[in-house]
This record gives sequence, structure tokens and C-alpha cells, in this order.
Amino acid sequence: MTTELLREKEQLKHAMESRPVIDMARGVLMATFACRPNEAWDILVTVSQHANVKLRVVAEAVAAAATGQPMPADLKDHLAAAVQMWQTGCGRQSSG
Repeated sequence: MTTELLREKEQLKHAMESRPVIDMARGVLMATFACRPNEAWDILVTVSQHANVKLRVVAEAVAAAATGQPMPADLKDHLAAAVQMWQTGCGRQSSG
């Protein structure tokens, strides 16, 4: 295998491992804020981009918060801003 194929294989493996926690975080957001799956995804992506943190890390923090673990203050602030943006309609141009 070439180096590029090995890198792609590792990225796909990592994505498959990250998917369950991302889906769990989407579920938490959907239950908490009564949003649709694509809107929960958009909220997670917004937090990730604005906090400059990997989506998986944001998802882990959201999922952990649902079990009572404290969310890091910076992510909590970015999440609150992303949810407020979604609630006011600014973030409702969903990716599908």
C-alpha cells in the first residue's frame, strides 16, 4: 500500500471509531433542545469550528455532560452561543 492509502485507511478507521460518540452527542442535543438530527450536527460543527477543537472532542464533552460530568468552560460557552444562534434562526441553514 502506498503512504496515501495507509493514511486514508487510518482516517477511515478513526472516523468509524468516532461515529458512535458523535451520534450520542447529536442525540443529547436533540433531546435537550428539541432539534432535528441535521440541526444537532450543525450545532456540533459550529462549536468545533468556533472553538478550533476536533468534532470528536466536542462530541465527547457533550456526551459526558449528559452523564453529569462538567463540560470545559470554553466549549460550554461555544455550545451556548451555537445553540442560541440556532434558536434565533441564524444557524438553521442545515447541511442536510
